[in-house]
Amino acid sequence: MTATTAQARTVLQWFPAGGPRGSWPAEEYAAAQRAQGTKAQVVMDLPTDQFLVVTETTTP
Repeated sequence: MTATTAQARTVLQWFPAGGPRGSWPAEEYAAAQRAQGTKAQVVMDLPTDQFLVVTETTTP
């Protein structure tokens, strides 16, 4: 029998998409989280026009 796992995302922080030109606060936050050992990535949430910094959570 094979066990399956579901992938869920946990939002660590969100940032408005209309930030100042040349500023990447979501990417900077995600990089700081990765430096601390969290597998963080940035995704765009189109309905809310925000960048989300998320990490994947495995649930049994």
